[in-house]
Amino acid sequence: MLTFSSVNVRNAAKLRRYYQNCPYRLCEYSLGVKLMWKHHFAPVFAEACGCLIVKNTSHGRTVFDYPVPRNADSDIDGAIAAIEDYCREQGICPVFYQVPETDLGRLLPRYPCVRVENNRLWQDYLYQAEDLITFAGRHYSGQRNHINKFRKLYPQARFRPITPADAGELEQFWEEFHRSFHKESALAKKELCYARKLTRQVGKPWLLAGAMELEGRFIAISVGEICGDTLICHIEKALPDYEGVYPATVQAFAAHFGGKCAYINREDDGADRGLRTSKTQYHPCAMGIKYKLTTATELSRLEAIPEVRTERLTLNAITLADREAYNRLCLDDGRNRLWGYDYRKDLKGPLTENYFCRVARNDFKNRLAINFAIRREGKFVGEVVLYRFDCKGAAELGCRILPEFDGHGYGAEAFAAIADWALYELGLTRLEAKCFKENEASKKMLAACMRQCGEDDAFFYFEKLI
Repeated sequence: MLTFSSVNVRNAAKLRRYYQNCPYRLCEYSLGVKLMWKHHFAPVFAEACGCLIVKNTSHGRTVFDYPVPRNADSDIDGAIAAIEDYCREQGICPVFYQVPETDLGRLLPRYPCVRVENNRLWQDYLYQAEDLITFAGRHYSGQRNHINKFRKLYPQARFRPITPADAGELEQFWEEFHRSFHKESALAKKELCYARKLTRQVGKPWLLAGAMELEGRFIAISVGEICGDTLICHIEKALPDYEGVYPATVQAFAAHFGGKCAYINREDDGADRGLRTSKTQYHPCAMGIKYKLTTATELSRLEAIPEVRTERLTLNAITLADREAYNRLCLDDGRNRLWGYDYRKDLKGPLTENYFCRVARNDFKNRLAINFAIRREGKFVGEVVLYRFDCKGAAELGCRILPEFDGHGYGAEAFAAIADWALYELGLTRLEAKCFKENEASKKMLAACMRQCGEDDAFFYFEKLI
C-alpha cells in the first residue's frame, strides 16, 4: 500500500530527483508548480517501482499525476498498478490528471469504462529554446522591435540572476507590482499570491531566478526550473510602465538559463485573454496537451439495479421496506465477524434506522457497489454484494443470510446467480471472493461455483474468470 508524504520544501531534494530528468515537458511535472500550488491542490507524494506518485485534490476529488520515472529502469506500469491498488482499498475509482499526450496510450487499454477530457485551458505553450534566445526570423520582428525600443529607452537596464541577498529588492518589486495589478479574477489573485511565496525559495539550487534591473531596482522578474530538456518558466512579471520590458526579459531569461535546453515551457494562459494573445504571438512550436482520464466501474453502464431471478429467489434492490430485517443483518456481530466486517469502523454519521439502507443506496448511486436483496416469496432473507471494483474488469462478491434462513441453500443459489449476471451481463472478466478459514459453510458455498486460487493465514481466496 502506498504511503504518502506532504509536498513541501523539506522534501524538495527527494522530489527533484524525479523532476530534474522528467521527459514530459509539462509544467505540472515540476517542483515549482507543486510548491506554488500546494495550498490549492494539497499534493502528497509516494515512491513506488522507481517512480514518483503524486496524489492531488481537485474540486474535492482525489486525482493522480501520471507516474514520473526516476530512470530508465523505473517500472511505470508497476506504479500505475500501485495507484490502482490504493484506489481499490480506498473505495474510489482512479482518476489521472494532466496525463502527457505521449503516455495516454499506456492508460487507455487498462480500463473498460473511462472518460477522457482535453481542455484547451490546461494546455502549456512550448517554444524552441533557440527561438526565444535569438528571436530570429521575420515572424519575430515584433519582439525584436520591442526589445530594441526598450534598450533605447532604458540603456542602463541589465538582466542578472537573483540571489538571496536580493530579498529586499524582490519584496520592493512585489509591492510595486501589486499596486499595478488590476485583474479581478479570483484565480489570478491567487496565482499572484502563490508566485510571491515561491520567490522566497530563491537561492535553492533547483530554482532559477533572474531580474531586469534598472537604477538599482527590479522592473521585471522571471523564475523557473529545468526539467529534462525543458526550461519551465513559473513566473514572468514586469512593471507595466517600461515599454518592451516583457520581451526583453523573456529573451534574457531564456539566454541566461535555457542555453542547454531544447524547449521552453511558458505554462498555460489561465483563460486570460491578454496572456493567450501574448503567448501566441511568441509563436509556440507546440502546445503541451494534457488529458484527464476518469475511470469508472462497470456499474456506470446501469441506470438502475436490475432484477435477477432463480428457481426459488428474486434478487433486486434493497428498499426502506426491508429496513428492519436489513438492520438486523448489518448489526449481527456474529455474521459480520465471519464476513470480515465491522460496521463500527466504517460509520459515517449517526447510526439511524435508515443508515444501512442509505449507505447501500449511495454506494450504487456513486456506482461503487451494488447490493441485491435476496427474497424468498417476497420476504427479505439476506443480501449479495458486488463491490471492490478495480475498474479493470474485476470485483469482489460477498453474501450473507439472516440466521433464521440458514440451511436452505439460499446463499449459494443467490451467489451463483449474481456471479453469472456479473460476468455475462454486467461485463466483468474476473470475480473474487474470500472466506475465513474457520468458515466451513462459506468455503463450501464458494467452492461450488468458483475456483480456489490461494490462501494466507486468515483466508481462502477464490476466483471465477471469463
